[in-house]
Amino acid sequence: MSYHKLLLVTAAAFGVVGVFMGGHMAGSGGPALRPIHAHVLVVGWLTLAVWSMYYKVYRPAPGKLAFFQVWSGIIGTIGLCTGMYVFMLSPFNLPELFTLLYYIISGSILMISFFLFFIMALKTPDNETA
Repeated sequence: MSYHKLLLVTAAAFGVVGVFMGGHMAGSGGPALRPIHAHVLVVGWLTLAVWSMYYKVYRPAPGKLAFFQVWSGIIGTIGLCTGMYVFMLSPFNLPELFTLLYYIISGSILMISFFLFFIMALKTPDNETA
């Protein structure tokens, strides 16, 4: 699967999760999921969809930089959102240190992906013609 398709499908999955989380919060009236819901939609749905468009429009050369950017983005986003969930709501009674480290490490992986995307964006030639 191409990077733009992989990112688009992953973004769509986060969109579905975000919609159900929003529906649950609206129905229950509880704000407990609000920060997780925001990250699912902004990082999971919006950011991954924008990255998908970048890969479709600019078609950067496949290589290690693109590979690590895409996969660190997907892994970091999944980890950050699930890490927030297990850290903030503690649904499985896991040790707090484990959930905190899971949350922080996943967020750090996502930060690396943003940095790699920044490098790719700088290296991408401008395809516009005047």
